[in-house]
Amino acid sequence: MSEFSDHSKRRTLAVQFVDGLQGAVGVERNEIADTRLGVALCFIAGGVNAGGFLAVGQYTSHMSGVISSLADNLALGATHLVLGGLGALTAFLLGAACSAFLIHWGRRHRAYGQYAFPLVVEAILLLLFGLIGGLYNHRVFFVPVAIPLLCFIMGLQNAIITKISRARIRTTHLTGMVTDLGIELGKLFYWNRTANTPGARVVADRTKLSLLCSLLGAFLTGGLAGAYGFHLIGFAAVLPLSTLLLILAGVPLALRHPGQRYP
Repeated sequence: MSEFSDHSKRRTLAVQFVDGLQGAVGVERNEIADTRLGVALCFIAGGVNAGGFLAVGQYTSHMSGVISSLADNLALGATHLVLGGLGALTAFLLGAACSAFLIHWGRRHRAYGQYAFPLVVEAILLLLFGLIGGLYNHRVFFVPVAIPLLCFIMGLQNAIITKISRARIRTTHLTGMVTDLGIELGKLFYWNRTANTPGARVVADRTKLSLLCSLLGAFLTGGLAGAYGFHLIGFAAVLPLSTLLLILAGVPLALRHPGQRYP
């Protein structure tokens, strides 16, 4: 009886795990599914950003720094650095555009895996980054290729969750999230002296506060994993991140019914 109970429990956990994966990239969205996918992608973004910095000496997930550097280098007349900045910015834009194209193509064709397609592309590109890491000894050739590739990957990923969550969640840069977190903390600790006037009370959105903390924690954890991973095993550190993406996208696609489409 005990063995049957243990087997039944393991089977239930496996079913719940698969259902969670299917919900994370499924067509029917809710806040729980968005949060699961957002946390997973924040972890991956943190890993790629931190590990990528050790590889190329530049963060590739936020365009504020890229554009600021572009302006500085333009003013200083550093033409080669200006071209590099334009390449990084263009790659990020193209990555976001590619993600939007794949998602809209999936919607137009009523594809079950419309949100999984960009994740598969991201996984493949991460593996490509790991492969071209063999050129690391020839840094003069590696960096000009690696930086745009990483920027493309980050643009691709950020657009996925931005479209899915309707811009409620972003994963590759934290400025907006930290700002929102500060706003909610300010509301949380605000002293409401007008307690008898409900409409005048300042109340924090605790659900949003929890989401923001989860996303920030996932990005930090991913950053630590990426930095330690790259330091210890080099470019092979992209393998776990690519595997996670393929699990997120591949399991739901593999287990769907043949010809399954969304309504």
